[in-house]
Amino acid sequence: MINGIINVYKEKGYTSHDVVARLRGILGQKKIGHTGTLDPDAEGVLPICLGRATKLCDMLTDKDKTYETVLLFGKTTDTQDISGKVLEDKDTSFLTESNVRECIEGYVGEYKQLPPMYSALKVNGRKLYELAREGIEIERKRRIVQIFDIKIQTIKLPRVSMKVKCSKGTYIRTLCHDIGQDLETGACMETLLRTSVGRFEVKDSLKLEQIEELKKAGKLSEVIIPIDAMFSGLPAVTVADAHAAYAYNGNPLRLEYMTEGPAIAEDKRVRVYNEEGKFIGIYHYLTEKKEYRLEKMFFLP
Repeated sequence: MINGIINVYKEKGYTSHDVVARLRGILGQKKIGHTGTLDPDAEGVLPICLGRATKLCDMLTDKDKTYETVLLFGKTTDTQDISGKVLEDKDTSFLTESNVRECIEGYVGEYKQLPPMYSALKVNGRKLYELAREGIEIERKRRIVQIFDIKIQTIKLPRVSMKVKCSKGTYIRTLCHDIGQDLETGACMETLLRTSVGRFEVKDSLKLEQIEELKKAGKLSEVIIPIDAMFSGLPAVTVADAHAAYAYNGNPLRLEYMTEGPAIAEDKRVRVYNEEGKFIGIYHYLTEKKEYRLEKMFFLP
């Protein structure tokens, strides 16, 4: 079984689940998970977790993301993107570059965003888009999202190209829609490219065909990111062979169980390895008890 992360470039027309299904066929293994959905019409970075790395899925979903998008003024759609049913067409001739720029830049910071009906969020066990397809609209609660930065790349009205860095849970479609509502023209998202998820960049991503070619050539290991590389910023400690069984069973590790290593501050997270250099998991250190406590296990003896 392959254990690690692969940076996939999701192409238009695929759902995130489609990508996982294709990879199961290419790699010949079932244990694969994705790190957050991208709409079928969207493209870009989709980190995929393989084998024991599937335990990382929730952690990677929490990462900040960067998108490049084209906002189209004058059209309001039921899905908030260009692929949806047009609900309203409005004149945009009164828009100016200055008032468009002022409105868009006003979204930097926290704002309360209403999740769209056409989304994968679940309410009472059902995804919102399933209800939307049945013509059912239910009340949703607004959620606080963070827009860290918006760089306007070009303004050629009625279109605006921009780069958005945001927190998890932000819908770029809804951001475009809300900007259109503020400027009283309506708006929808015309294109979307996710350029980064945490440390994963679009320049390093691979299309499914490229991954298949690497697999056939026996070079797939060259692009698989090891699990412990995701925690490279944490100090590393080693458990002595005589006490490694405690680690494999998820037990606390006394300070004396470890080989000589760096001084660790209270509640500091660390990477724990055995003496063969195999990654065991993430622990945090309790100074008063002089022991490491398991946070997440990745090792199978």
